[in-house]
Amino acid sequence: MMYESFAYVYDYLMDEAPYEQWKKWIITKMTEYSSGQKILDLACGTGEISVRLAREGFEVTGIDLSEDMLTVAQQKAFEAGLQISFFQMDMRELSGFEDQFDSVIICCDSLNYLLAEEDVFKALKSVYRQLKPGGILLFDIHTLYKVNERFAGHTFADNGKDVSYIWNSFHGKEAGSVDHEISFFIRQNDCYERYDELHQQRTYPLERYKKWLMDAQFQLLEVTADFTENKPEDFTERAFFVAKKPS
Repeated sequence: MMYESFAYVYDYLMDEAPYEQWKKWIITKMTEYSSGQKILDLACGTGEISVRLAREGFEVTGIDLSEDMLTVAQQKAFEAGLQISFFQMDMRELSGFEDQFDSVIICCDSLNYLLAEEDVFKALKSVYRQLKPGGILLFDIHTLYKVNERFAGHTFADNGKDVSYIWNSFHGKEAGSVDHEISFFIRQNDCYERYDELHQQRTYPLERYKKWLMDAQFQLLEVTADFTENKPEDFTERAFFVAKKPS
């Protein structure tokens, strides 16, 4: 998924995203499972989570497919005085790193942007190769409930002073998929410039993710719901996975 002009208003649209909860979850699980300090942040976007983890003393490398997103991320790290390496790369084809990582994270439902089952599995296998033995993978995904009941058929909008948007979500062609049609308006002096983008996501039953992890040779450590330690239920909107590359 290439975000193009969307990259430059992404942080505005994600202003209320629970980044601190993601950070806390990552640090908690890395501590609990005795992972080290070297993190690979896949689909890092504008680097918000990368920067927060780097401020906590972690050695972070960020990967994203969008050059525009990475430009924003690099500027954010520079302004914070942090040393973070960012690379434009596809999470399905990770390569070129000198060392393996203690942890790999895929936050903000980024794995849901892979629309084909084989691509999700390919990404998990790619992650496995980049982890040290004993390293952990942490990722979150939208549940089928979130996609089918909370997204599809709904409209989201915000009328801000400098940026406004209309966000329409529809059922996609494939089961468990959703199309987000986004029109946003950016103030330019005395007028607004309009941009339109289509974003597509797809999710699967939790058991499917568990099988993919097992087939990719991971050891599944836990699956929890909505930033809690509870197991996912019928109305869970976001599921969190922790898996380990065996030592």
